[in-house]
Amino acid sequence: MKQQFSSKMLVALFCGAAISFGAVAQNSQSTVIVSGSRFEENLNEVPANVKVITRDEIANSTSNNIPDVLSQIGGLNVRSTNGGQLNLDATVDMGGFGATANSNTLILVDGQRLNPIDSLGVAWESIPIDSIERIEIVQGGASVQYGNGAVGGVINIITNGGKTNLNQASITAGSFGTYIGNAILRNKVENTTLQLTANSSNSQGWRANSAANAYAFDAKVSQALGGIDNVYADAYYSYTNQQLPGGVVGQVGQGNPQAAKFNNIGSSNTGVNSGIRAGAIKGLSENYIFEVDASYGNRSIGYNAPYYNSQDSLINFWGSTYPGGPTSTNIQSWDLTFNPKLKANLGSFGTTVVGYDFNKANQGASNAYGSLAQQAIIANQGAGYYNNQLSNVQSANLINQSVYIISRIPLIKDVELSGGYRRQVQMASANNSEITSPSPVTGSQTYGANAGDVAFNYNYVKGQKIYAKWNQSFRFANIDEFWGWDAMGNRIFSGILKPQTTQTYEVGGEWNMSNVRISGSAFQSITQNEIRYDPSTFYNTNSADNIGRKGVLVDSTLNATSNFSISGGGKYQKTAYTTGVYSGTSVSLVPDLILNARAQYLVNREWAIGGVVNFVGQQMYDSDPGISNGLAKMPSYTVGDVYATYKTGKWESKLSIKNIGNTAYSTYGGYGSISAPGGQLTTGYYYYPNDPRAVFLSVKYTL
Repeated sequence: MKQQFSSKMLVALFCGAAISFGAVAQNSQSTVIVSGSRFEENLNEVPANVKVITRDEIANSTSNNIPDVLSQIGGLNVRSTNGGQLNLDATVDMGGFGATANSNTLILVDGQRLNPIDSLGVAWESIPIDSIERIEIVQGGASVQYGNGAVGGVINIITNGGKTNLNQASITAGSFGTYIGNAILRNKVENTTLQLTANSSNSQGWRANSAANAYAFDAKVSQALGGIDNVYADAYYSYTNQQLPGGVVGQVGQGNPQAAKFNNIGSSNTGVNSGIRAGAIKGLSENYIFEVDASYGNRSIGYNAPYYNSQDSLINFWGSTYPGGPTSTNIQSWDLTFNPKLKANLGSFGTTVVGYDFNKANQGASNAYGSLAQQAIIANQGAGYYNNQLSNVQSANLINQSVYIISRIPLIKDVELSGGYRRQVQMASANNSEITSPSPVTGSQTYGANAGDVAFNYNYVKGQKIYAKWNQSFRFANIDEFWGWDAMGNRIFSGILKPQTTQTYEVGGEWNMSNVRISGSAFQSITQNEIRYDPSTFYNTNSADNIGRKGVLVDSTLNATSNFSISGGGKYQKTAYTTGVYSGTSVSLVPDLILNARAQYLVNREWAIGGVVNFVGQQMYDSDPGISNGLAKMPSYTVGDVYATYKTGKWESKLSIKNIGNTAYSTYGGYGSISAPGGQLTTGYYYYPNDPRAVFLSVKYTL
């Protein structure tokens, strides 16, 4: 594997960052977040490891999309199966969950969940990057506050909060035919603020069959009603069209990384997201605040795979004519949420928040086969394989309801006890009709799950805290996890799974000394009934074996001088089965070590330079845990970006070089069944390569 950074350079960089730790220092005494209790509160009062990424930090970086921001500034482990400059399918792993990270990291927009009800990716493109005021990253479980899926951590993207006028537009052009346009128009007239944001992103891609484009628009209006009272409404729309190059056969670095896999040539997907979000906050009295938010969203996704209507795909490994897969898939879903909550200030008894969350979601999907495949299906009707239908149809319906309470109680001077409890009940129903099934299969199940936490927070000096915390969080199965595959490769209904639960013990703190801010935590967790795919049975299942996670996380901020800031942080973690036949086996796609360092130097009033370096350690290929110990590991990689900006008047330009060392690397790889020409299946390694060095020039104008 090509690696341009020397080990001495890497060690020196991170040792320097570790000594002075930096980024632009934030004063936690004045930093207000909403992710701790779902009401605004001071960061230093929250017993959790929280990082806040500001709008200015996003602007002063090489990041062109939200996953880039989370990786480069947030220091998180971000994976992608298609790579590319737009990062449309990126997954963020905050808790060491590997292949299921997307379902165990909760993504919020203004406190409302963005995760879909299936295992598909988060629609990052639906949030124009210029609409973001800040991003709050909460490490560790938060199901008491947010319910299902908040197991590894929470990322809350805040677009509310900008009150000053801001009218700005930018254009970025760079490698691989990439063009990105952003615009924000925000104006306040008396007590009304109107904000319009838009994004247009296009890239031809470095790999064959990897072009992508995305368009997003968001319109928000907020009305101040006096005091803390206000209301807001937000409408959004996004569209994506992405080609799918597929994986490269072999271990990372082998094969031709630019080539598309033979059965992915011509394949693509499109997605449309639209919806509305609205909310209001009302001060009922001096000691009581009521808040409510609601949302309704639609999502439509279409997949196109022309290879599966070719003669080559119809000859399978049994040597007979057999439809290898559908040529198109269409998924339609909608979801509705309603979340009222009340905060009470009880004086010497502290504060208490009580709330109710309601969510209803539905999804329908159909798979269509091409003309050649349909001929094979018709020819084999009655032969035990088919049931007189030419397509597969699935649907699912979810209703989630939960109640929760969160309290913070002062014990003695500067010491608070906080805790909470949530009870969530999910009613799930699904039906599945496959061409290989004699009759449709239906199922329904109601499951409940409990979340709780208890924490002590000690503000022993102004701006400094230490805390100790116990937490239990949960996640319910995604609707596509209700299905698995039989021995012939046919998708079958395998049942509605039980929710998984994770208990975590954590200690940590935050220290502000002059212009330095350091935060850190150590944690250990155990998960029961973890929902994972079992390659030995081809089913998604509740693991009979417990999985443990433990580690240490450090992040900090410093202004070394008035013109120079540096930053550093990292995470060391171990994730492995703790019971059963796999005891001691590490979980795939979880690196032991992640490091992040950044620096920025203001040369003068016009010029600034900066850069970021990410290091991700070795990790196991995604594979059957029964054989993973005997496999090779995905190699570690170091990726660095640099930039220079020039400001004059209302104009700002930026030159960015991404992956300046031209590192050949991959964030995702696996070992298992691989399709081969002629419908055959082989077993081996595969990986999804990331882009090499890329250069971008951006120009921004502020009205």
